Amino acid sequence: MHWLIGLDWGTSRLRAMLFDGDGAVHETRSRAWGIRHLPEGGFDAALSSICEGWPSAPVLAAGMVGSRQGWREVGYVDTPAGIDALAAGIVDVRSADGRRVGIIPGVRDALSVDVMRGEETQVVGALALRPELAGHVCLLLPGTHSKWIDVRDGRIVRLATMMTGELYAILREHSILGAGLPGATGSALDADAFDAGVRAARDSAAAGALTKLFSARALMLDGRLAPGAVPDYLSGLLIGEELRAGLASGWLRGDAPPLLVGDESLCARYSRAATAFNLAKPDTVLEASAHGLWRIARAAALVGETPLVYGEH
Repeated sequence: MHWLIGLDWGTSRLRAMLFDGDGAVHETRSRAWGIRHLPEGGFDAALSSICEGWPSAPVLAAGMVGSRQGWREVGYVDTPAGIDALAAGIVDVRSADGRRVGIIPGVRDALSVDVMRGEETQVVGALALRPELAGHVCLLLPGTHSKWIDVRDGRIVRLATMMTGELYAILREHSILGAGLPGATGSALDADAFDAGVRAARDSAAAGALTKLFSARALMLDGRLAPGAVPDYLSGLLIGEELRAGLASGWLRGDAPPLLVGDESLCARYSRAATAFNLAKPDTVLEASAHGLWRIARAAALVGETPLVYGEH
């Protein structure tokens, strides 16, 4: 049987998937070994450990592992970028235990001067799951750095980054807005607080949510927002601002919601926020990375009988 090992290797986490010859995932393993938190022995040790007991197989990696701080810096493919360009841009390294590791390139939008790594693989996976949308669709990948991606005829033609998740973490942990708040007690959403934050961003109109940020503090001091509800209010405010900006800049239309791709609970927040803007309920695609890795591996002939299309460096 032909096997493939797929790696989703980001800044804070490493996820490994063992695929069989039909693209089914037999096993998934995850470790807190992002490129900034490697075990002793570095990338080689992390790969050897997470693949322990798995068959010898080609390895394909996506994400920050190909960044300047990663295992091997891999360049960007310029937009418009499709699966063929991504497959042709793979660069490989040899691990200490002899495994061949192909690293997928990122994508660069030279016009807007924006880049991404890892999300391109999610786009390929999302289109594999929803091929009817490949003609034209806007994808929204929420996260630390949310990515807005315009796809036409199956190719990424432009992208934009909004640092919503990172800004939330900074404000929550390192600003006056988070001072004196109770520690995290769970993941249950305070829907009323979240919705209030979304509405505040929506109603800020052209002024934008920057004019509303301090309301998270003022409402608490005024007794109208419980301290424990501030994080969800702030989450709603920032996600609401992302959607407001998407509408104002032309990325979104009221009759064409984005396709959400990524973490289920985070996508659910964006879907909930969309209703406040009278957007149609967005669809959500989960586990896109796995499907994307498999599709790119097929395009690069890493699985099957065809020889590999990229060389060693």
